[in-house]
Amino acid sequence: MYLEYISLYYFFFFLLIVGLLLFFISFFFVYQSPNMSKLSSYECGFNPYSDSRNKFEIRYYLIGILFIIFDLELIYLFP
Repeated sequence: MYLEYISLYYFFFFLLIVGLLLFFISFFFVYQSPNMSKLSSYECGFNPYSDSRNKFEIRYYLIGILFIIFDLELIYLFP
């Protein structure tokens, strides 16, 4: 009964190996040149005034999720 799944397991194993192989090949063979201007935050060419990675409140995420849900419902209602 489980013999049908063996080819599926081989397929997923092959995809996992190919994905990991492509990731590591691209990581090791890409030319990386980090410098301070690439690593700094960009605020219209000015030096940043404070930390640019501020934490958002949970209400921001909840409103965003609700917007996505109702937006998708409207897409399905109009056709």
